[in-house]
Amino acid sequence: MSSILTNNSAMVALQTLKSINSQLGKTQSDIATGKTVANAKDNAAVWAISKVMETDQSAFKTIQSNLNVADAVVGTARAGAEQITDLLKEMKNLAIGGANDAADFAKIDTDMAKKIEQITAIIEGTQLNGVNLLKTEPTAGNTAFTVLGSLDRTNGAATTGASNIEVDSVDFEAGLDLTSIGTISDRASAEAAITALEDLIDIAVQGAADLGSAGKRISDQSSFVGKLSDSLKTGIGSLVDADMEEASARLQALQTQQQLGIQALSIANQGPSAVMSLFR
Repeated sequence: MSSILTNNSAMVALQTLKSINSQLGKTQSDIATGKTVANAKDNAAVWAISKVMETDQSAFKTIQSNLNVADAVVGTARAGAEQITDLLKEMKNLAIGGANDAADFAKIDTDMAKKIEQITAIIEGTQLNGVNLLKTEPTAGNTAFTVLGSLDRTNGAATTGASNIEVDSVDFEAGLDLTSIGTISDRASAEAAITALEDLIDIAVQGAADLGSAGKRISDQSSFVGKLSDSLKTGIGSLVDADMEEASARLQALQTQQQLGIQALSIANQGPSAVMSLFR
């Protein structure tokens, strides 16, 4: 039955064209933004997951920067501890040189005093951004230096747990008793200084080793957090990024369908005018 009031063919063609235009608009948006899920309207569940991952990825980048600063803090302290170890070795050699009755004890004692002053200056000045791990308190009121190492998220939970890295002070300020060396005035005092210096060297070597281990842990954590951040970025991309090859192919197909849909609608709209031939 033909009707001039209801054109079913035109309505079907119109609905088809609207669907094609809608898909075409989405495909053009994917190409323009590079994302198949650009907002919550596109896919609420995937968008929510990607946003949580984005916050974690951004946080890990900041954590990595903080860890790099912490690595520099520990590295500065380690360099100071190694320098002190070298100075103590030099002092031990001076004391060994004084372990005979023909030594110039006054000159040796003067050299020892200068090196003690240098060690004291290193302990006081080995700091970065106000943190000195050679002193009893690296920062005011704290005997350790703490840095955030990671944020651990439980599956399905909205909160994260902080995982910190703590580096204890090697406390050369109190642990290195430089007064134990004493004044070198004869062979006996030189031999006593050798024994005292051996103990001090052990303390300095252990402190430098502890700082080296702490620095390695921090640098390893920084590397891990960087890789974790990259993995999160890759994961976000797999969730929301558009497949540009697929989008390009789909765009061409939809443009062809759009042209055919317009042609079909045009043909359907000509149907009622054909009724006029019945009245000729």
